[in-house]
Amino acid sequence: MKNLSPLNERMKKYAHSNTDILYDDLGTTRHGLRLEQIEAMRKKYGDNSATAGKSDTVWFRLRRAFINPFTIILFVLAMVSFATEMWQANDFNRNTTSVVIISVMILVSGSVRFLLEIRSKHAYDQLDRLIHTHVNVKRNGVLIKIPAEDLVVGDYVYLFAGDRTPADMRLTNTADLFVSQSAITGESGILEKSSRQHHYTEQMAFSQYENLVFMGTTVISGKGEGIVLAVGKDTLYGNFVQPNDHASTGFEKGANSIAWVLFRFMAVLVPIVFIISGLTKGNWVESFLFALSVAVGLTPEMLPMVITTCLAKGSMSMSKKQTIIKDINAMQGFGSMDVLCMDKTGTLTNVNIVLEYYMDIIGNENDEVLRWAYLNSLYHSGVKNPIDNSILECRNMPQKRDYYEDLAGQYSKADEIPFDYSRKFVSTLLADVNGEHQLIMKGDVEAVFSRCTFVEYQGTIQPISDNGRGSVAAVVDEMLEDGMKVIALARKNMGSQNTVSLTDEADMILMGYLAFFDAPKKSAAQSIAKLKNLQVKTKILTGDHQQIALSICSRIGIASENMLTGADLDQLSDLELQLSVEKTDVFAELTPSQKVRIVTALRDNGHTVGFLGDGMNDIPAICEADVGISVDTAVDAAKDLADVILLQKDLNVLEEGILEGRKTFANMSKYIKITASSNFGNILAIVCASAFLPFLPMAAIQILLLNLLYDILCIVLPWDHVDKEVFSSPREWSGKALGRFMRFFGPISLIFDVITFLFLYFVLCPSLTGGLVYTQLTDPDMQSRYIALFQTGWFLESMWTQVLIIHMLRTKKIPFLQSKPSTPVMLITIIGILVFTGLTVTPMVNVLGLTPLPIWYFGFLLIIVASYMLLTTALKRIYIAKYGELI
Repeated sequence: MKNLSPLNERMKKYAHSNTDILYDDLGTTRHGLRLEQIEAMRKKYGDNSATAGKSDTVWFRLRRAFINPFTIILFVLAMVSFATEMWQANDFNRNTTSVVIISVMILVSGSVRFLLEIRSKHAYDQLDRLIHTHVNVKRNGVLIKIPAEDLVVGDYVYLFAGDRTPADMRLTNTADLFVSQSAITGESGILEKSSRQHHYTEQMAFSQYENLVFMGTTVISGKGEGIVLAVGKDTLYGNFVQPNDHASTGFEKGANSIAWVLFRFMAVLVPIVFIISGLTKGNWVESFLFALSVAVGLTPEMLPMVITTCLAKGSMSMSKKQTIIKDINAMQGFGSMDVLCMDKTGTLTNVNIVLEYYMDIIGNENDEVLRWAYLNSLYHSGVKNPIDNSILECRNMPQKRDYYEDLAGQYSKADEIPFDYSRKFVSTLLADVNGEHQLIMKGDVEAVFSRCTFVEYQGTIQPISDNGRGSVAAVVDEMLEDGMKVIALARKNMGSQNTVSLTDEADMILMGYLAFFDAPKKSAAQSIAKLKNLQVKTKILTGDHQQIALSICSRIGIASENMLTGADLDQLSDLELQLSVEKTDVFAELTPSQKVRIVTALRDNGHTVGFLGDGMNDIPAICEADVGISVDTAVDAAKDLADVILLQKDLNVLEEGILEGRKTFANMSKYIKITASSNFGNILAIVCASAFLPFLPMAAIQILLLNLLYDILCIVLPWDHVDKEVFSSPREWSGKALGRFMRFFGPISLIFDVITFLFLYFVLCPSLTGGLVYTQLTDPDMQSRYIALFQTGWFLESMWTQVLIIHMLRTKKIPFLQSKPSTPVMLITIIGILVFTGLTVTPMVNVLGLTPLPIWYFGFLLIIVASYMLLTTALKRIYIAKYGELI
C-alpha cells in the first residue's frame, strides 16, 4: 500500500488522539462547520471530485490523445525533417511543406481523438448525475443531504447501512458499524469500526485502525458519525485505486505490437532506400529527405484518429442501446472478449425472489420459523438483500399486517453481528418487553448448522443426533436440486445479556428452513445461446450453494458437469487452476478473492476476460478483468472501477455490446491492414525504382500528400458494413497478423507498379518529350517535364490502387456482388478518386511537382487497376484458405 506521508501521519495522529483535539485543529464541532468556513476549507484542502481516478481528467485524456506509439513516430520524423530542411537552406521554402503535412497529421489525429473522448466522457457524466451519491452532513447544526463532491475537510458526516464512505474520516460515534474495505484492500472481510481512541503503542496497517474509515468502503450494517480528514485525490482510495494504473490492457498491448511491426519494417526498408537513392542519385541530402518521407509513407498516419473514430462511434452507438462506455478502449475489449464471467443473481435469474416455504426441521410449514426470520430481517442493519425483502413481504399477506406490526412492537434490537462472506450468516440480538434476549441466526444452511448443537421440533428442544447432518440433507437437498435458495434459521436464549460477540455464535438451536424460488429470467437461456453462437464462453461465479447453481445452469443450457466450489479451489495450485478453468463453467460457494483467482487464471491462459458484477464482493474481479462491467444499480465503487455501465442488467444488452465491439474491431483492422500492406507495396516499388531510375520515382512531398489524403478518406471506414462471418467470433488485436498480411498482399502491388514504371519510362514520358528517354535528354526543362510526367503517372496509379483495393480486401466475399460497402464508403471512394485526379489539373501542380496527363493514359490506368483488383481477389482466397481469416 502506498505511503501517503504526510497525510498518512496526519490520519494516524487523529486515530491516536481524542476527538477534542480533532475539533480544535480543524475548527469544527459536533454541530458541523459553519457555512462561512466551507470555502476556506475547500481552498485549503481541495475538493472531493477525484473519486473516479486520473483517467477522468481533461489533462489525462489530452495526453493520451497526443502521446501514443504512432504519433511519437510521426513527431520524431517531423523533427528530423525540420532539422534537415533548416540545414538545406537553399531548398527550405519548398521542403517545409513536409513538416507542415506531418504536423497537420499529428494535430488532426490527436484533436479528433481528444474531442471524441470528451464526448464519451460527457455521456458518462450524464449517467453519473442520474445515479449520483449524496451524503448526510451536519452544517451549522442542521442535518442536510449534499452531493458527495461538495464535502470538505472538517464536515460532520452521518453514515448508514448501504452507504459508500464519501471521504477518509475519523469516527466520533458508532452503533454496530461494520464496513467492507474490499474496494481499497481487495479483501472480502468485514471489519467492525468504533470511535475509540487508539493508544500510541498500537501500530498496525493503516487500513486496520478501528476509528478510521476510508473513501470507497461500504457500510455493511449499523451507523456511524465522523469528521472528514481527507477528500478527493488525498484520500487512500483516490491514491490507491486508479483504474488507469492497471496492467496494460489487451488494447494497449495490441496497439504497441502493431507499432513495433511498423517500426521494424521501417528499420529495414528506410536505410535501404536511403543508401540506394544516395548511390544512384548522388544527392545524399535529397536522398535522406526522400527516405524520411518513405518512413512517413509506411506509417498509417491517421491510425490514432481512425481507431478513435471507430471506438467512439461504437461507444456512442452503445449509449443508444442502454450501455455507457466509460473508456472507449473497452469497445475493442468487447470485440476480443472470449470469456464472460458473471454472477447468476439478477443476471440469469430475476432480481426479486419469492418466499415459497417456511418449515421446521423435518419440512412441515412452521409459522414460528417465519416469525423469527421476519424479526431478524426487520432489525438487522445491514444492506437489505432480495432474501430479506422477500421475507419482509410476509407482512402484506391477507389479515397479517396488524399481526406483524404488533410483533415488531414486542421486540427491539439490542445488538447484532452483520453478515460477512466468511461466516455466511447474520446474527441479531432481540430483546422482548420483559428484558429477555434471543439471538437469531439466519444464513447459509451448512454454516448455520455448524454452529448448532440442538434442534427444536414442536416446542421440544433436543440434542442433534449423530445423523443430524443427514437429516438436514434429507429436507434441504431436494429443494436445492429444484433450484431453490434455502437458508437455515437458529436461535439461542441469551437471558439478560444485551450484547453479543462472535463467541456467542455457538450452541445454537436449529429451528428450520426458509426456501425461496430464484426463477431464471425468460431471456436467460436465449441470451446464453446467443453468446455461445458468438463463441463467448460464459462462466458462472457465484457465492450460492452448488446445488442451486447446478439447477439454474442446467435450465438455461450452461454445462455444469465439472462444477468447482470455493473449497475445491483452495485445494488447487495456480497451475492446476489454470487447467481446471478451461473445462469448468460453473463455480459456486466462492469468496471475492476466489473470483479474482479464476479471472487471473483465465487471463494467464491467454483469454480476454469480461466480468459482470454489481456488488462490493465483485470489485476485485472487476478490476482484474480485461473488461470490467457493472450496472447502474451497482454499488458506487463498482461503477467507479468498471469500464462499462449497463443501464439494464440483461445479457441481451451485453450481446449487442460484443457485436458492436467486433464490428468496431473489424473496421479498425480494415484500415490498419489494408493501408499498411498498400504502403508496404509502394515502398517496395520505390526501392526497385530507386535502384534503376536516374531520378526519384515520387517526390517526398507527393508521398506525404498521397498518404495524408488517403488516410483522410479512411475516416469513413467506421461506418462501413461488416460481414456477419467477421463478427461471429472473437477478434485478435496484435501485430503478428498485420505483419503476415503486409508480407502477403504488399508485394502484389509491386507487380503492377513495375509495369507502370516501364510504361511511364518507355512509353508515356518519351511520347511527350520528343521520343527520347530521360538519359537521352539534354534540356533541363525537358528533363523536369519528364520527371513531372513520370511522378504524376505513378501518383495517380498509387492513389487509384490504394483507394480501390479497400473494396477488394474489406471482405472475404466477392466485393460489390456478395458484400456491398456502406453508402458513405462508396461515395467517399468515388469522390476521393475524382478529387485526387483533379489535383493534377489545378494550380497546385506547380507546388506539388505534378503535371496534367493525356487522356489516353487513363485507359492504361483502368486496365492496370482492374488487373490488380482481379489478381488480389483471386489471391485472397489462398490467404483465407491458409490462415482462416482475412481482416
